[in-house]
Order: sequence, then C-alpha cells, then structure tokens
Amino acid sequence: MNSQDNIGRLKRLQAEVDCIRGKLGISAPNTVLHLSSLDDCGDDLVVVEADGFGGATIRIVEGNYPIDYISRHAKKFDSEEAACDTAAGIVEQHVEPEVAFA
Repeated sequence: MNSQDNIGRLKRLQAEVDCIRGKLGISAPNTVLHLSSLDDCGDDLVVVEADGFGGATIRIVEGNYPIDYISRHAKKFDSEEAACDTAAGIVEQHVEPEVAFA
C-alpha cells in the first residue's frame, strides 16, 4: 500500500470513528467541553477535555491555556457529563477542587 492509499484508508476510518462517536453521543479526543475562570482575576481556569471514549479530565490550570500553562489539579472522570457537572460545581458553587476531586 502506498502513502495515498494509506491516507485514503485513514480518512475512511476517521469518518467511521466520527460516526460511531456521534451515535454514542461522545466527543472527539481533546475537545474542550468546559472552560471557565475559577476566580474573578481570571488567573486560574477550569478546563474539561474529552478523552474520545466517553470520559473526560478536569484540569485546574494557571497560565495561558492552551499554549503555556501549568496544571495545578487534575482528575479523570469516566463520563463527560460527570466531569462537566463537577466543573460546574467548582465554578458556580465554589467547591474546592480538593473536595470535588475526592
């Protein structure tokens, strides 16, 4: 198989993967599902990124996301919905990340 054949196959497989994700209602890998400021200064952000398999990771980051940042806290969740709900609790209800991630 030459490079063009492999690229064509890769495109077909990606289309199939995208279709399956659509049917399952899950996001592609690294899709940002939630992004909000943790504080009034905007120095810390709460970011939820999909893993592409139905789960997601919440990160509390400091810096210039997504270019140059440091993750201060992170936790993997088995579902995108649970991660987004937890992120909303951290932001809207001011739940400390250590408590939310316990």
